[in-house]
Amino acid sequence: MKTISEKLADFSSRFDYESLTRDQIAKLKLYFLDWLGSAYAGASQKPVQMVLAVAKKQGGAPQATLIPDGSRSSGLMAALVNGASSHVVEMDDLHKESVLHPAAAIIPAILAAAESEGSSGRELIQAMAVGYEVGIRVAVGAGVSHYNFWHTTGTCGTFGAAAGAGRILGLSPQQMTWALGSAGTQASGLWAFLVENAMSKQLHPGKAAMNGLLAALLAREGFTGAVSILESEKGFFRATSRDFDEKRCVDGLGKELWFERNSLKYHASCGHTHSAIDATIEATKGKRPDPERISTIRVKIYRAALDLLGNVEPKSPYLAKFCLPFCVATALLYGRVGLGAFTPERLADKKIQDLMRKVEMEEDPELTALYPRKWPAEVEIHLRDGGILRSRCWDPKGDPENPLTEEEVREKFMELTEGILPESRAARICEMVMELERVDRVSRLFH
Repeated sequence: MKTISEKLADFSSRFDYESLTRDQIAKLKLYFLDWLGSAYAGASQKPVQMVLAVAKKQGGAPQATLIPDGSRSSGLMAALVNGASSHVVEMDDLHKESVLHPAAAIIPAILAAAESEGSSGRELIQAMAVGYEVGIRVAVGAGVSHYNFWHTTGTCGTFGAAAGAGRILGLSPQQMTWALGSAGTQASGLWAFLVENAMSKQLHPGKAAMNGLLAALLAREGFTGAVSILESEKGFFRATSRDFDEKRCVDGLGKELWFERNSLKYHASCGHTHSAIDATIEATKGKRPDPERISTIRVKIYRAALDLLGNVEPKSPYLAKFCLPFCVATALLYGRVGLGAFTPERLADKKIQDLMRKVEMEEDPELTALYPRKWPAEVEIHLRDGGILRSRCWDPKGDPENPLTEEEVREKFMELTEGILPESRAARICEMVMELERVDRVSRLFH
């Protein structure tokens, strides 16, 4: 009987571009453009500049592009740098049921392999489908308890990176199984950084991409990995979860493609804040009531959001992205929580600070029961005259039930790259990505 890794490897090695529908191809191209925007947007951030500096000091054959400065280095260094850069502004994609940011961990490994191997756009799209599917399925199988301590993007993303990179490298099913085994033994990423405002979150997707690519490269050389890395008594699931479900990893594998339920972010904050943001905007109908008229803002939300965000203090613009009161107060005052919301000036804004003190957060068991399939929230804005503005949000903007259009993803890319890329070059990249299946060499995107 085949192990879970062997089943995933069979799928990963044999799945091809022709198996995708036109709609699935269109979605994957949007995911890629969305990721590129985040990768460019993170280039100037301090953690990314530090990772870039280390990578450049290591040197390496010029195999793949380091997006933050356009230079070239080894595929492993490119995967590390580009993974870190694409996660820092919190605008990269999110698959809710798996609680995974697939792009930041998986695409850098695939892209680095594709540039190194001279792969085409079709091959990149094919590998993305494989990488997303494996990463998402491993994360769903790991269960909700995994997320209590482990940052799924760093852990489960490593499996997706290995599978996607392995597809570019043309690994056989046996080699792909070894790659997944080597990925699993490297998978890591703990939440401790969030309390201490450390920079580790950017290391998680960077290392997931780098380690996944390394696992695939080693497997191509014949380097073996555990074939039962997921379900073994000493394997990934038992080491990192209390409620894992091995069968979910392969349920409908090859027949259902779970990457189709991916979300693209509209707000520049942690995904757990988005339903509350949209509920706040909907409750006010865009009228933005005078803060002095507000007595209390009650946010009802699911347990996992409170567990992660409940004790976060906005000590820095980055931590503010994980502070629910800050995000709700910003939505009330400005009607949008974009990149410009997270600045020292906004943190010092007295109106925002006053509104934050009025925010009360509580668990709603009904909403908890919907998680992780949905990440819902209800917001009640209690006014001093006794009135209540109320709204619930099950599907925030960007979710598969409420998706961004192609035009909105293009606009997001142009916004994220403003001041970083010349407008003409950004527009050219948009057009190339939308025609990615016709691009003969992926490296042309960067020249």
